[in-house]
Amino acid sequence: MSITVTGRKMPVTEALRQYAEEKIGNSMKVMDIDPLIAEVVLFVEKNPANPRPAVCEVTLRTKGHIIRVEESEEDMYAAIDVAAAKVLRQMRKYKTRVVDRKVRAGAEKIAADPIPATGASLDELMEELSDDEVVRVKEIEFEPLTEEEALVKIDLLGHDFFAYTDRDSNLVNVLYRRDDGGYGLLKQTEE
Repeated sequence: MSITVTGRKMPVTEALRQYAEEKIGNSMKVMDIDPLIAEVVLFVEKNPANPRPAVCEVTLRTKGHIIRVEESEEDMYAAIDVAAAKVLRQMRKYKTRVVDRKVRAGAEKIAADPIPATGASLDELMEELSDDEVVRVKEIEFEPLTEEEALVKIDLLGHDFFAYTDRDSNLVNVLYRRDDGGYGLLKQTEE
């Protein structure tokens, strides 16, 4: 388990670094999942109208899965506390949905091989657009997944959409969260 604490356009004091490592580390230790790497990014939004400018972003990487949490509060210590609590909830969700499911599948001796962890990390799939100009570009690797695995990933990432390659058809699909609840699926047509 390793934790990296950095600041975005702000210095991170030693006290703040130790506090973040302790809080996030305690949340990670509870679930006992290895290997687990955490990246904590702290920053303060400059908008004076924002009542909660202190932001704590936590990205956890483990066995081909990414868990991402972003919380903002009035001060940085409160943001770290709220993010640590949310990390713990997300870790429990990961453990019950992914890890425990694989253990049950192995115990039931399903004829199909369990899904191997690819080791390839999947970066965030967000592109921020402003004034008809691309301001951020992310390069990602589309790993072959089933629809169920994509549902687990979109839930763990907390994103509104998730693009992946369908394992059966080898075509690109986009899973998205609907405003009225549930999920939608955009499938690439076969030529």
